[in-house]
Amino acid sequence: MRLDRAASIEDLRDMARRRIPRFAFDLVDGGAESERNMRRNIHAFEELELTPRYMRDVADIDTCATILGQTFDQPFGMAPIGMLNAFWPDADLTLARLCKRENVPYVASSASSTTLERLAEAADGNGWFQLYVSSDAAVTEGLIARAEAAQYDVMVVTADVPAAGKRDRDIRNQLSVPFRFTPEVILQLMANPTWALTSLRYGKPNIANYADLLKAATSYADVQKTLITPSFTWDKLSDLRERWKGKLLVKGILHPDDALRCAQIGCDGIIVSNHGGRQVAFGPPTIEALPAIAKALDGKLPIILDSGVRRGADLLRAKALGADFVLAGRALAYGVGAGAGAGAERAFEILKLELLRALGQLGATSFQNVGPADLTKGPSHG
Repeated sequence: MRLDRAASIEDLRDMARRRIPRFAFDLVDGGAESERNMRRNIHAFEELELTPRYMRDVADIDTCATILGQTFDQPFGMAPIGMLNAFWPDADLTLARLCKRENVPYVASSASSTTLERLAEAADGNGWFQLYVSSDAAVTEGLIARAEAAQYDVMVVTADVPAAGKRDRDIRNQLSVPFRFTPEVILQLMANPTWALTSLRYGKPNIANYADLLKAATSYADVQKTLITPSFTWDKLSDLRERWKGKLLVKGILHPDDALRCAQIGCDGIIVSNHGGRQVAFGPPTIEALPAIAKALDGKLPIILDSGVRRGADLLRAKALGADFVLAGRALAYGVGAGAGAGAERAFEILKLELLRALGQLGATSFQNVGPADLTKGPSHG
């Protein structure tokens, strides 16, 4: 399939799956355990209905959204994904540069395959930095200091990793650190020569911001000890709030009480997220967790939502239920996997066109005007 014939994000996913070795595709595409939560993220969006309204003048539609004092051309940005260059070489910089051109935020993962400094330069004012709080306080402080020096204005603290997610696909693929070329991997590389040759050109991906620390790592357990801490508490979040002078978002909020506590601590916003279904298989879809959180906060903090976004209409569903902004991760990554830079552009184009059409069908001239009144009332949603 040619990129211009890709009609949906799912089409791009299928194209990426055919171009990428299974072990690398599964690294991004897979979820926790049975992947129930990952699937439900998508299905919960699909089940949520909006009411079309007609005979309104929708010739001029505004898709802009303002979050954290900055106005973006679209109400969505790029969610953080670690080790994305293993999915497609140079994916990090490809997406960071595209987010700058599209004037949307790019969230640079601390587990990215590209240093936070290079990503800040590529995003050029549109970059946010995502932090995994390490069990080693010196590691955390070092990343914060680097983010400050790189002039990130927004830091996203990920709170939903007190333990490593169990990802069955990675176990079956025997994914390891450092990466090992097993006979099965070699066969996959032979079956996907474009990926293999492009990877050879750009070099073996790693977790760039921790490169020195991970030289001695022999397993994912070693990596997780560096990336996360099971003892990250509200008191430590308060310390981070005091330490970081820029805007602070907390990612991984699924309970109204936790959202309220973020407001009390003085955070600048929250991200309703279940890590794309990659941490646990038993939690709620984010779109189902959103209404109670929005009701509890009652405007006290901006709300961003991620996990499961595949259609432009999903952005409106999130807005109708109380989100101010949305992040998409896999949806944009599939574009890179399907066709590198051109594929990333196609993914953006699909979401933007679907958003415009959905707003027109809804009779709304602005993303900002979408609200609860646009939801279909009924036993499932009312």
